[in-house]
Amino acid sequence: MAKLTVEIVTGERRIYNDTDIDMVIAEGVEGQLGILPRHSPLVTPLAPGELRIRKGGSEESLVIFGGFLEVNEGKVLILADAAERTDEIDLAAAEEARRRAQETLANRGSTEDAAAAEAALAQAAVRVRLGGRRRRPGSSS
Repeated sequence: MAKLTVEIVTGERRIYNDTDIDMVIAEGVEGQLGILPRHSPLVTPLAPGELRIRKGGSEESLVIFGGFLEVNEGKVLILADAAERTDEIDLAAAEEARRRAQETLANRGSTEDAAAAEAALAQAAVRVRLGGRRRRPGSSS
């Protein structure tokens, strides 16, 4: 049976590299997409969000903050602006980052400050959501 090879890299490091993957589920800028073996070649931008990798009976979650996903000849390559495994999320730091970003937005600094704060708030919200979910009983990570 056909399987996928998945590699996820950022500018700093290789986050993930594995074979025999059954499915990849990613947040594209136009919605969620599922990649199965024998998928047509594809290049698409990614939105900040969860990336799920299914292998056998297990599923692993990672947080991806933008980048691109390429599918070609059974390989899924993700070039992420930033990424981390959900078990690497420091929930307290993510909640503090969210609080600081909300404070910055409330104080209405410059347009540049607001744009940076909105991006930081989006990243922190994803980290808090996924980091909190993996701590609850019955979570998929």
